[in-house]
Amino acid sequence: MPENKRTASGALGGIVGLVGLSAAAGVLVTAAVTPAIAVSGLAASSAITIFDNMPSYLQPDQLMLPTTLKAGDEVLATFYDQNRSPVTFDQVNPVMYDAILSSEDPRYYQHGGVDLIGTTRALLSNAAGGETQGGSSISQQYVKNVLVQRCERDARATDAVEATDTAPAIPAQTRDEALQACALEAIQADGVEGYQRKLQEMRYAVQLEKQYTKDQILLGYLNIANFGGVTYGIDAAAKRYFNVSAADLNVGQAAILAGMVQNPNRFRIDRPEGSIFDNDGTAYNKQPDGSIDDVDQSTIQALYTLRDNGEITQEQLVAAADGYSETKGRQLYVLSRMEADGKITHEQYVQFAVEPITPNLTSTDQGCGTSRAPYFCQYVVSTILNDPAFGAEVDDRVRALRQDGLTIQTTLDWRMQDAAQNTINENTPQSLDGMKFGATAVNVEAKTGRILAIAQNTKFTQDPEQSDPSYNSIIFAGDSTNGGSIGFNAGSTFKLFTLVDWLEKGHSLNEQLNGRLQPVPNMKNSCQGDWINPGNVRINNFANNQGYYGTPMRFTRDSLNTGYLAMAAQLDLCDIAKVVKKLGVTSGDGKEILMANANEVIGSDNVSPIAMAGAFATVANGGSHCQPKVIDKVTDADGAERPIPDRKCETVLTPEVAATAAYALQGVMTGGGTGQSANPFDGTPVMGKTGTHEGHETWMIESSTNTTTAVWVGNWNGTVDLFGRYSNGLQLSDMRYVLARDIQGAANEFYGGDRFPDPASNLLRTVQKDVPNVVGRSLDEARSTLQGAGFQVTVGDPVDAEFGGDRVAEQNPSGSAPAGSTITIRPGNGQGGTVPDVAGQSVPAARAALQSAGYGNVSVGSCKKEGSAPAEGQVTGTNPAANSSANKNTGIALEIVAKECP
Repeated sequence: MPENKRTASGALGGIVGLVGLSAAAGVLVTAAVTPAIAVSGLAASSAITIFDNMPSYLQPDQLMLPTTLKAGDEVLATFYDQNRSPVTFDQVNPVMYDAILSSEDPRYYQHGGVDLIGTTRALLSNAAGGETQGGSSISQQYVKNVLVQRCERDARATDAVEATDTAPAIPAQTRDEALQACALEAIQADGVEGYQRKLQEMRYAVQLEKQYTKDQILLGYLNIANFGGVTYGIDAAAKRYFNVSAADLNVGQAAILAGMVQNPNRFRIDRPEGSIFDNDGTAYNKQPDGSIDDVDQSTIQALYTLRDNGEITQEQLVAAADGYSETKGRQLYVLSRMEADGKITHEQYVQFAVEPITPNLTSTDQGCGTSRAPYFCQYVVSTILNDPAFGAEVDDRVRALRQDGLTIQTTLDWRMQDAAQNTINENTPQSLDGMKFGATAVNVEAKTGRILAIAQNTKFTQDPEQSDPSYNSIIFAGDSTNGGSIGFNAGSTFKLFTLVDWLEKGHSLNEQLNGRLQPVPNMKNSCQGDWINPGNVRINNFANNQGYYGTPMRFTRDSLNTGYLAMAAQLDLCDIAKVVKKLGVTSGDGKEILMANANEVIGSDNVSPIAMAGAFATVANGGSHCQPKVIDKVTDADGAERPIPDRKCETVLTPEVAATAAYALQGVMTGGGTGQSANPFDGTPVMGKTGTHEGHETWMIESSTNTTTAVWVGNWNGTVDLFGRYSNGLQLSDMRYVLARDIQGAANEFYGGDRFPDPASNLLRTVQKDVPNVVGRSLDEARSTLQGAGFQVTVGDPVDAEFGGDRVAEQNPSGSAPAGSTITIRPGNGQGGTVPDVAGQSVPAARAALQSAGYGNVSVGSCKKEGSAPAEGQVTGTNPAANSSANKNTGIALEIVAKECP
């Protein structure tokens, strides 16, 4: 406030006031409380002592101010117990000072804080049982308002206290009841307590004028005073009732506001009551008992006087009090005091007396219901009310939100919020008959965790009992702490965590696994009793896919449940649970996910979209997990920065694992992957994952290197199947693709995205495994052995072998092969044999040996003349060669030497 010097009379009044008041107060309080002994000098002396011993120093507190949530330069929402916009002395039209002083404290600049004449008159009138009078100076009224605000600031709900032997029971009290008690205590004027309160105000007021100038106190009063409802301070009142600033108030408006302070909720002008005159100028009876209200009576007389003097017409008389008769009476009183004090002319008095009260109201709506992004707004509010950065106790946080005048800069980006909300509005209904339908989308900045948008299909309400299904108080994107939601079944988006653990254990995306439909294998969980044995349970794939032998790369692209169960069977579910935790995901009610059941691998747990967006953002961000945040900056009313909720980024995955996981997830968005329909195909690389749970919950999460979009569409309560049901021309189960594509497309436009890092080569390797030798075994035994070793098996055509039937005569490959690759086994046909070694034998002997071995087609193939050879010839070799395999129908050609060749 401006440091204006006090007048000489004011300073003198302060000195005389304190000395004289101490004596006068003793006499006055004694006369009021114990009139029979008022003449006693001892009583007067005691009262003076009591007054002098009262606390004298009162430091005005920081004014209660609205807290403002902002998104960029735009106000997201405001919250307040008292709607106030403080102004400086020069920002108030001087006519407002004239109006308030003429009507409330005309000797303000002459007394020293207490108007002894007015106070004495009021105390004696009250003590005599007459009409209760105030008699308070502006300084006293300022003191009263300071004390009321202090009480209201400290008001809080309390629990009931049972009675004891020494103390009565104390009932429970709500915060609203505590606020009402503050107001009642401040205006209490009955009995000893009322006089003590008045004297304490006087004591404070005298001391206050020693500390501050008159102008400072006057401005302080106008900034703190109530003007009806939650409107506090002269500038907020001017804006509320007339849509002008305090600097632009005219005489009539100033007189209305000055008249309002005596009883703000009675004289406020946002509740019209109708005229007090009939068209012929006759005053009618408003009260149930037929009487005319005292205030209305004064209005009637003042206006009748102007009419009878010929200064206003009959029509002007009727119109003047139309709608706000009581307030008109107060305005006329203020105008008359201003005229009497020479602050306005008689012409001005008549001008504004005849002018009807015509408010130009501005809204006092507050809270997230007024916001363009109500669910984001409510998530911020929940953060404030739950985070110790805004106070150790809940009541402290409520005060921070509603009284501390904070400016809270949020992370919301209107470009992303509008894009998200627009596509939800265009493509999803607010409600559907026969189900509790919901849809939400959240967009997060991957490198910071800043939430850029939260959109929802329903209209926001803070009434949880609202019966209209198009309204909802739950933030679908949030959890039980921030949003009132318990989350939704994650479906196959939850496979992310098994994929990450698979890679962290050194497994390759190109390992071959048996992903065929089969009973769920035993799984290890070293944190939950070591082994999970699901029994003869089958978990199906989407659309009854029977599964296949394949790789994690392909399982991810196709979202194959049985493939991921096969992966999990080679891992420890406890380790997967640890991945879930370090990527920032809990169940929707805040509990740790334990992975105690096989179906948790494929997403049976309820989780929040915001948490899942943060998990996928971790992969997109190279392994650094940033806790989701909605507040960038907090400043107090003086512009000083305040602490914000602690949110940190922490590296939880190696760059190699993150890059390889991203590589697998990119396959989902292209080449026939399940998320291809959600790809914007705008040149920005994206990764992602789809999710479906039992047909009643659907997800689409996708991310560039810079931003992550998570979309959920389903039943916020219930299990109605989304497949085969349509709205807005879209199957409910397909809405997620359109929403995610539109939102990620906008994010790519505004935030861009880079090429994802290359995957780690060792996590793409082809893994070699020893191939069991199954030659000679039955086909069934061979197939079982090879499949048990992780290979696929095909049976080829029979091959030549001595044995026939179903015994394996040949396998290919043998020795070693890529894990999961196909081994071809071939049975024998019973026509195979081994060519005997007949070298050195005579031709007849060799022919006999071959025929004995089953080779009946024997002939001489070649002959070399040699004089020393036997006459019948001698075998040097065969074709096919000795000891080679040959079908027994194969001709054997002998190679011989002889004296004479045929």
